[in-house]
Amino acid sequence: MRHSGPARVFDSEEAASEAIYGNKINDGDVVVIRYEGPKGGPGMREMLSPTSAIAGMGKGSTVALLTDGRFSGASRGASIGHISPEAASGGPIALVQEGDVIEIDIPARRLELKVSDEELARRRASWECPKLDSGSAFLERYRAFVTSGVEGAVLRKR
Repeated sequence: MRHSGPARVFDSEEAASEAIYGNKINDGDVVVIRYEGPKGGPGMREMLSPTSAIAGMGKGSTVALLTDGRFSGASRGASIGHISPEAASGGPIALVQEGDVIEIDIPARRLELKVSDEELARRRASWECPKLDSGSAFLERYRAFVTSGVEGAVLRKR
């Protein structure tokens, strides 16, 4: 219910899964999977594979996972999803760097990135969304019109 540890940052579910299966995630880590939200995925991809892999490797009680993607009812362990605003919209999850300390306190409903406001402002000033290519004209249209997860990830009119 409470966890504090270094961020292990991945810009896709596939990159995170490769690190998990490659035994590169340690007890105490906070796995951050970003660019999987409504715009980033696109479509708010489901993160069952990474959470299942963490649990299957016996780290379900020692590793937390944060994402702007989503979870099904089958996910286990400290899994916090639907983070909004998402990384593809420049939300705070986009500014997390490898090794940053993240504190989670579920009873207090608190998630804190232990980085100074000045450092976050510096990171925000230099942040650019990476090229996200779905390979589909339809999904690119969806990406352009979808709202954030907190707004229901529905299409808006322009």
